[in-house]
Amino acid sequence: MKTIASASNTLLLLISSCGVGSLTNAFMSPQQSTYTPLSYQRNTPLTHLPSPSNDAQPQSQPSSTCLHLAELSGGITEVWNSYLDALEANPLLVKSITAGVILGAADLSGQAIQQAIATNNDDDNMELSTSNNNSVDIARFLRFAFFGFILQAPWNHFYYQILDGALPPTEDPFTSTTAIKVVIDQFIQAPIFTVIIFGFLGVLEGKSLDSIKEQLDEDYVDTMLANWKLWVPATAVNIAFCPPILRVLFLNVVFFFWSIFLSLKLNKD
Repeated sequence: MKTIASASNTLLLLISSCGVGSLTNAFMSPQQSTYTPLSYQRNTPLTHLPSPSNDAQPQSQPSSTCLHLAELSGGITEVWNSYLDALEANPLLVKSITAGVILGAADLSGQAIQQAIATNNDDDNMELSTSNNNSVDIARFLRFAFFGFILQAPWNHFYYQILDGALPPTEDPFTSTTAIKVVIDQFIQAPIFTVIIFGFLGVLEGKSLDSIKEQLDEDYVDTMLANWKLWVPATAVNIAFCPPILRVLFLNVVFFFWSIFLSLKLNKD
């Protein structure tokens, strides 16, 4: 009996030294436990993370190049947003001005290419060729810029409105509607508009109707074959993926390269 009493006294002494609360918590069920584990939150701000130790390396400061790139990116974004605001406010005017600038630049590029070709073909008369080829045909440049401003952009602005009104755009880019619109664009609209381009630029250049007809007889088929190689895939991308308000802008960008071809084709003499 003395042994049992001694053991009981020893057990009570241990309980009092460890703390009753600690021992009670140790035998509580998980649902009753007051311990809450630290959960990880992906979007936790960096200020909530533990402070780095003294041995941690300080973060490197952004370089001046990165800062300049960030400023440039911000400037480009601001210009683009301003362009979109203007496009929504005055769509026809903005499209026309954009087309005039792009097609005028395309003709200047075409003139530069034509001059380079002429220089390479006139090695025997290098001095005369250089003096002639260094000049820019301002009238030709203005004709293409005027064509973009007064005809190309308005034509496509209203054409796409009619096309989208008859066949509304679909969310899925790969539909029969997209295919039908591409066929209409390239095998009905494009042949008609190409004739108008030849006639419009010919009249601006002062050519007679017979001269324009002769040029059509000579160059129309080759022009249409080249047109389909470029514009069938470009039109598919434009109709399938571009929002309606940006379709003429996309077309103008592609038209830059097409206008170089037209500039060389219509001024090959």
